[in-house]
Amino acid sequence: MKKTNAEWKDMLSAQLYHVSREKGTEKSFSGKYNYCEDTGVYLCACCQSRLFHSSAKFDSGSGWPSFDRPDNSGSIYCAEDNSLAAGVRIEVLCASCDAHLGHVFNDGITVTKKRYCINSVVLDLQPEGEK
Repeated sequence: MKKTNAEWKDMLSAQLYHVSREKGTEKSFSGKYNYCEDTGVYLCACCQSRLFHSSAKFDSGSGWPSFDRPDNSGSIYCAEDNSLAAGVRIEVLCASCDAHLGHVFNDGITVTKKRYCINSVVLDLQPEGEK
């Protein structure tokens, strides 16, 4: 789903545009899905592609929703992020529309050892059973 920045800006809220297109972040512990325990599939708020299932969600204490694996191997992709002076991080992006979602770290507490730390604003939760 390729759109120009102007098209994205017209269709997204200011916060969603900032995070997804300008690689921003929301304030920790402020997102609507940080403490959410509802079951379902988390979709990309920009293009509605499936990203993560609630069964992969865990409380990392980081202040952002955390997942230990994507919904399927083709739903996201990762890229090096050198934007912080503190070192290289691995950015997580939507494979369908290139939206910045967050970052992945190798310090998770589950068997995968992954912590996909994702901004709530870039997610829409589709409750279990809904299409």
